[in-house]
Amino acid sequence: MAPNDSAGTTGNAADEVTGTTVGRRKAARYIVPVAVAGVAAATIGLVPALADTGDPDLPEITAQQLIEKIAASDTEQLSGTVKISTDLGIPSLGGIAGLALPGGGDGPQGGSSADPQQKLTELASGTHTLRVAADGPDKQRVSILDSAAEYSVIRNGDQVWAYDSKSNEAYHATEDKASGRAEEHDGARASQGVPATPKAFAEEALKMAGPTTSVTVDGTAQVAGRDAYKLVIKPRQGGSTIGAITVAVDAKNGVPLKFTLSPSSGGKAAVDAGFTSVDFGAPAASSFTFTPPKGAKVTEADEAKAEKKAGKQAPDFTVPGGPAGLDELAGGKGVKVIGEGWSAIAEIEAPGGKAVPTSPKSGDAPPAAQEFLDSFGDKVTGKFGSGTVFRTRLVNALVTDDGKVYVGLVTKDELVRAADNAA
Repeated sequence: MAPNDSAGTTGNAADEVTGTTVGRRKAARYIVPVAVAGVAAATIGLVPALADTGDPDLPEITAQQLIEKIAASDTEQLSGTVKISTDLGIPSLGGIAGLALPGGGDGPQGGSSADPQQKLTELASGTHTLRVAADGPDKQRVSILDSAAEYSVIRNGDQVWAYDSKSNEAYHATEDKASGRAEEHDGARASQGVPATPKAFAEEALKMAGPTTSVTVDGTAQVAGRDAYKLVIKPRQGGSTIGAITVAVDAKNGVPLKFTLSPSSGGKAAVDAGFTSVDFGAPAASSFTFTPPKGAKVTEADEAKAEKKAGKQAPDFTVPGGPAGLDELAGGKGVKVIGEGWSAIAEIEAPGGKAVPTSPKSGDAPPAAQEFLDSFGDKVTGKFGSGTVFRTRLVNALVTDDGKVYVGLVTKDELVRAADNAA
């Protein structure tokens, strides 16, 4: 059945059904060029379209009712296999993780290969098979399966372990509940800001939705042998790199089973994550226990942080200026948001007003990192002067020669227009 735009509900309805998780988010980190605008609207515009008849044949449901079903889902136990395919239009991140993440890099100065912040960047490109398990809010496990190795993140209460069988290295952290660090090692995310299940991806998509968004139900599907409704999220605005997001929601328990993000430029999905098998029974207790194998090198999280603070690990080449510059941006200093919703653009003043170097001659970026950046950069000019647009299929960033950065889930033309208007 076609959506009836004239029957849309107010945006406040979504706050009631999704709770504070759909509220405004703090901008966390701006990584050039693989950056995220960090802008989330406070409400969600709903179009009460009914599900089309299809296979399977399910009762009609509105988009608002389906979102309520997701929010009300009390499923806390599951296990299964998830396939994630990601095509952001950038080279594989496995080989450059050491350049892109704090404490990364090869060799003894590069930290532990089992550190989730480094290892799980591999999910940002290529196709991966994950085995997941959860038993309540304090027990989760996510394992990345390889042909000859396995990498796992296990959370059991306040204890978090990560283990890389290929290098026989383990990483251990004790969760500080008082500081609210629970989300850092959520089994659905596996690490900071790294979604690993369709539910986690869907939650991020709903956070970004707002009055500038069309949300409809578009038919039914079967995923991993389960009947599901298809929730479709689309920007109402032009200029976004996101074409549509489709979430297959379990018709019985409201758990998202599959997440597909299609770019506005067309082609294959940028992100496609879905269960290939799923069981909503209680996983074996042994799934959440871990003892480092004999001979394994164990890195304690607190020790790794202390080493980094003391300068014993490799420098952070995330952006010129290192972690201090990122922390300033995360706190909102020098950041201005242009527009709203899917077309929002973050305008960032470089820390200290310094221009962002675009040449390895500056000495602020290693040649390998500079070559990586140049591989998907376009020179542009306008009223603002000149600069370089670093492009992916979703996130684009314009770095001007005078030290400003414009970044968002928008096209190159939108970034240039924003810079011109600000000039």
